[in-house]
Amino acid sequence: MSTRSYLDGSAAAGELREVFAMDITAATGQCAACGAIRSLAQGHLYAFEPGIVVRCAACEHPLVRLVKDRGRIWLDMRGLVYLQLEVPNGQNV
Repeated sequence: MSTRSYLDGSAAAGELREVFAMDITAATGQCAACGAIRSLAQGHLYAFEPGIVVRCAACEHPLVRLVKDRGRIWLDMRGLVYLQLEVPNGQNV
């Protein structure tokens, strides 16, 4: 059994709020299927109600899925190995 202490996941709210307040289309991500590294803006967007799918420009693997329905949003980013964001000028991390 680990002796590490941890916080409840809700403690991440402040950090996550900062991340998702940014324009993530400028972020760089790696496709989990083919390994291509590109900005999200270079992906292929398929927009059909009630959501969107961003696919890899190299292999068409779904990178991001977002669905809005009944006052909720579902966000699936399993198609990305990672998403790298640049911190805007003047902000300290």
